[in-house]
Amino acid sequence: MNLKHHLDAIISARISEASGLDDSQALINYAREEKFGDYQANGIMGAAKKLQQNPRQLGEKVLENLDLEGIADKMELAGPGFINIFISADFLAKELNTLIQNDCLVVSSTQPQTVVVDYSSPNLAKEMHVGHLRGTIIGDALARLFDYLGHTVIKQNHFGDWGTQFGMLITYMQELQSNETSLENELADLEIFYRHAKEKFDADPEFAKTSRDNVVKLQAGDTECLTLWKAFIEVSVAHCQSLYEKLGITLTPEDIRAESFYNNDLPEIVRELDDKKLLTESDGARCVFLDEFTSKDGTPQPTIIQKSDGGYLYATTDLAAVRYRCNELNANRVLYVVDARQSLHFQQVFQVADKAGFINSDCSLEHLSYGTMMGVDGKPFKTRSGGTVKLLDLMEEGVNRAHDVVAEKNSSLEGAEQQSIADIVGIAAIKYFELSKNRNSDYIFDWDTMLSFEGNTAPYLLYAYARIRSIFRKIDQDESSGFIIVISEPEEKALALKLLQFTETMEQVAQDCLPNQLCLYLYELAGLYMRFYEACPVLKAGPAVRGSRLGLSHLTAKTLKEGLKLLGIETLEQM
Repeated sequence: MNLKHHLDAIISARISEASGLDDSQALINYAREEKFGDYQANGIMGAAKKLQQNPRQLGEKVLENLDLEGIADKMELAGPGFINIFISADFLAKELNTLIQNDCLVVSSTQPQTVVVDYSSPNLAKEMHVGHLRGTIIGDALARLFDYLGHTVIKQNHFGDWGTQFGMLITYMQELQSNETSLENELADLEIFYRHAKEKFDADPEFAKTSRDNVVKLQAGDTECLTLWKAFIEVSVAHCQSLYEKLGITLTPEDIRAESFYNNDLPEIVRELDDKKLLTESDGARCVFLDEFTSKDGTPQPTIIQKSDGGYLYATTDLAAVRYRCNELNANRVLYVVDARQSLHFQQVFQVADKAGFINSDCSLEHLSYGTMMGVDGKPFKTRSGGTVKLLDLMEEGVNRAHDVVAEKNSSLEGAEQQSIADIVGIAAIKYFELSKNRNSDYIFDWDTMLSFEGNTAPYLLYAYARIRSIFRKIDQDESSGFIIVISEPEEKALALKLLQFTETMEQVAQDCLPNQLCLYLYELAGLYMRFYEACPVLKAGPAVRGSRLGLSHLTAKTLKEGLKLLGIETLEQM
C-alpha cells in the first residue's frame, strides 16, 4: 500500500467537502518530528486562502468528518491549520504481516506504461571513460526500478557510431591497410588508435579532407567505408559490453539503437520538415528557426538539420529517434539520461519534434540531466597527469582500494574470500556514491568517503544487510515464514513505518527520476534498524516477541536487498 496516497485521497475529499472546492489537495508530507505525528496534511491553508477564511476554522470542520479508524490512533490540528496524523501500530503490523504472507514488498503499478530509457550512449570512437559513468549508472537504476514497478521498459543505448570522427577513423584504417599493418593489433587499444588518427587529422590537411569525404560516403552506404566501419564497431561494442558486465549494467547488444540505426530515415525527416514549411536555408545548410531560441543579442538560433555538404547532424538523428520511440515503440515516457551540457540541444529537438508532429499526445519526452564528477580540487575529475580517466582503470582502482579496506577489517578471511568481497564492495562503492548524489548537482569524487563504513555509503549498507543475515544463521528457522509481527515499542513502530514507506519511496523515485531518494531511504532504514536492534533484543526475547522481531528483521533485510538490487548493487551474506 502507498499509505501517503491513501491518506491524500481521503483527506483531500474531506477538505473538498468542508470548503466546497472541488480541486482541494491534502498535500501529505512526512512529519518533521515525532511529536508532530507520522504524516502531516498541509492543504488546508491553501483552501482557506481561496475562500478567505480562517484556516484553523476550516481545519476543525475537516477534522469533524475525518474518519481514519483502523489507520490512525490520533489526529490533531496544529499551527495555522496543519493536521498531524499518528499512524496506528496495529495498522502497521497488519500491513507488514500481509507483506510477509504475500512475500511481496511492492504492488505493481495499476497503470503500467511503456517507458523508454535512453542511457549510457558512449561514443564508439573512444574507450569509455568516467564521463560515461553517471549516465550509465543512473539510467540503469531507473530502468531496473520501472521494470520492478510493473512498467514495460525498453532500454535504448544510443551509441555514437555515425559522426564526423568515423570518417577520420576509416581514413586511418585505409592508410594502415595500404601499409599492410594489422588492423587487429592496432585496434587492441582504442584510445591509442583514436589518438593516432586524430594527430594525423590535425596535422595533414589532405587526410582531413579525405576524412570528411569518407563521412559522406559512409552515410551514403559506400561498401568499403561500411566494411571498415563495421570492423571498428565490432571491436568497440565488445569493449563496452565487457565494461557493462564488470559494472553490473543490464544493457545488452540487443538494446543498441545507435545513430546508424536511423540513417535511412534521415532524408524522410528532412522531407517532412520541409513539407511542414519548417526548414530555412542558411549558408547552404538547412535549419529550423524557432522563436523560442535566440542568442543573447536576439539573433535567431538555428537547429541545423542538414549541412551544406549533405551530411546530417545529431539533431536530425535525435528527431528520427523521437519519432521511432513515440510511434513505433508506443512510449508513454521517453527518458533521456544525458548530461546537463546537452540541455539546449534537447530543448531544441523536443520543440522541433513537437512542431513537426512527431510526438504523440500521450508521449512525454524528459531530459534527465546530470552534473559533473569533480575531483577533490573542485575541477572535473582527471588523472594526476591531467588526462581522462578510463572507466576500466577507475573500476580496477575501486576494487584494489576495497581489498585494502576488507583485509584491514577482517584479516582472518582467506585471500580468495577477501578478493571476492572486494570485487563486490569496490564496484558497489563507486555506483552507490554516484547514485546517492542528486543527479542535478556536481559532486566531489572521494575514495575515502565512498569506502567508509560510516555514513550513507555502500559499505555501510552492505554491512547492515550482512549483520541482519547473521541473525538468521544463528537460528534453525525458515526466515520467510512463521513470523507474526506485533508492535509495542517505539523503535519497532518507527522501523515498521519506514518499511511500509518503501512503496511510497519507489513511486516517488519513478515520478522524479532521482535515485538518490532511494539511497536516502535505504540509509535511513538501516539506521532505524540499528536503533531497533539496540533497544529491542531479538534472539533473547520470549517466543512471541522473538518471532515478531525476527519478522521485522526479515522484512528489513529483504527491503535492503531489493533496494540495493534496484540500484544495481549486489549484496553480501557475510563481510
